[in-house]
Amino acid sequence: MTSKQSVLFINFAEEPFISQIYTHYPDQQLHRASAGKKRLPPALKQLHQMLGKGLQATAGLWPPLEHGYGFLDQAKAILANESQEFAQLIRERYLTLLAQMRENLASLGPLAEAFEHFCHITDNFSAGLFRCYDIVGLPRTNNDLEHCFGVARVHERRATGRRGAIPGVVVQGSVRVMAAVTSKEQIFSVDELRPRDYQRWRELRRQLCQREEARRQQ
Repeated sequence: MTSKQSVLFINFAEEPFISQIYTHYPDQQLHRASAGKKRLPPALKQLHQMLGKGLQATAGLWPPLEHGYGFLDQAKAILANESQEFAQLIRERYLTLLAQMRENLASLGPLAEAFEHFCHITDNFSAGLFRCYDIVGLPRTNNDLEHCFGVARVHERRATGRRGAIPGVVVQGSVRVMAAVTSKEQIFSVDELRPRDYQRWRELRRQLCQREEARRQQ
């Protein structure tokens, strides 16, 4: 049994956990051990044995998890960039860590396939992953962008009743998505909706017409 697994057994025998057992199972007689005796109540002893069997049955899964979380902790520390390094240095450190992951796939057991896929995807997008460290205000994730697309999808679904993307969104997405997202944030007046730069407005309409024509010819 490893030291981490031993800690689990010790923690389950501590007083706070015993109190929780009494709280959740008030009808059961969980007889406490007499003062001075170093033994668990019968119910906790049974739980202790069940946990022991569970840890023994899953003993082979713990080392890969430990290695995997070790890699993830290193990746988290690199991306946190507490020393405020430039993007190029962060990229080099991160790609070095990916190389170490690939070299140690055998130690990851059933997690090897997931880590290999993670390394492959990271390599594909590595060119644009680290620009946020050089450009002030550039988000490190695309969560906000995904939220914007989700808002647009909800609007389209309510308006059309269709779950999938309709051709109009594909062709006119540059204006329809923007309209769906901004209209949720504020209500525009007639004056605000009136084009101020007619040349840009005509150019945008021309581009949309070209996309519609290309769509019809497909």
